[in-house]
Amino acid sequence: MTPEELICYFNIKHLYHFTDVANLDSIRLYGGIYSLKQLEQRQIVSLRPGGNQWSHDADRRRGLHQYVHLSFMDTHPMCYAAEKERRIGPTATLRIHPNVLMSQGTMFTSDVANKSGIVMLSLVEAVEKIDFEVIYNRTDWSDPVIQDRRRQARKAEALIPEFIPLQMIGNI
Repeated sequence: MTPEELICYFNIKHLYHFTDVANLDSIRLYGGIYSLKQLEQRQIVSLRPGGNQWSHDADRRRGLHQYVHLSFMDTHPMCYAAEKERRIGPTATLRIHPNVLMSQGTMFTSDVANKSGIVMLSLVEAVEKIDFEVIYNRTDWSDPVIQDRRRQARKAEALIPEFIPLQMIGNI
């Protein structure tokens, strides 16, 4: 399956990136969303990074710092954790055009990317491991089995190499 086929098959309208609203002006100024690695190389200071030092170190160890992390649903457990720990203030959930999945080197994870034991997946592997059906198809949300599937699917991530340009961000 190609990225185009994935987008068409599941009628994917958006992917999502959460950030503190304090970062929005910087995203506009610098022309998009940069990976942690690119922020550091360009010496761009994120006013309110979503990750803590532990998560940034874990990202660096696993090479995840070179990706912009996106979710398939407009809520992500890491957003909740960052808000609860007061690492970020009010959040904006940015809607990202699905064509970003066509970026060369895009990878996926079936759970929070920097969680121990989670492996990066190719598109072919992601189609097998990520429950896109429960993310994008109508399901009975009152069914406890569906609720569990959605809870797990909410953690899945698309990892976009280095940068997402403003043109791919629908609500900035």
